[in-house]
Amino acid sequence: MIQRELLGTAQVPGGELLELYRHDRDFMIVLGHNELMSTRKWGSEVALAEMAIDRLGKKAAPHLLIGGYGMGFTLRAALERLGPDGRVTVVELVPEIIAWARGPMAEVARGCLDDRRVDLVMGDVAAAIADAQHGYDAILLDVDNGPDGLVRMENDAIYTRDGLAAARATLRPGGVLAIWSAGPDPAFTRRLGKSGFVVDEQVVRARSNGKGAKHTIWFATPR
Repeated sequence: MIQRELLGTAQVPGGELLELYRHDRDFMIVLGHNELMSTRKWGSEVALAEMAIDRLGKKAAPHLLIGGYGMGFTLRAALERLGPDGRVTVVELVPEIIAWARGPMAEVARGCLDDRRVDLVMGDVAAAIADAQHGYDAILLDVDNGPDGLVRMENDAIYTRDGLAAARATLRPGGVLAIWSAGPDPAFTRRLGKSGFVVDEQVVRARSNGKGAKHTIWFATPR
């Protein structure tokens, strides 16, 4: 029986301890007894990018903001859909996440962070949204476990009325705010609507084969 191997740990600023494990050919990032992400289950992370970009239509040279690199599945899916003139800004809070992507998980990353269309920003995505100078065509947030934070209490601010207002102000005309969550949150759906968005809530399976847990993605467009 193959035992899982601990490859590294990372202290989330102001939050919990993350652990990177390898089990046979798979990787997983774990918080306590919670598996936050895994190379076995990435279907909804890919859907986050593909479904958001589909909603942009034929917008020329779109600029996306991805909040939370994770294991890179959302970024890789976005790069596959975007043309040569598209751009992606990736904001990641935890340095070790990027070190793991360039180190033990380099085969999973497949060089996506080195794509010429990608700008990597180390820091808090809420600050990146607030400081945006030119706006984004889409903001894709896969931060923590969704609106009900698990990893870091400060992440909850992204999903407040003020946080949503900042994201709305940052979107360019016709832009999309896409938010991933481990599960539904009716109160958050209502909050999006009250924050000036038209909301399309989708349920997506965790695995690419249409199986696994049901995750929620909100696609919100300003009224």
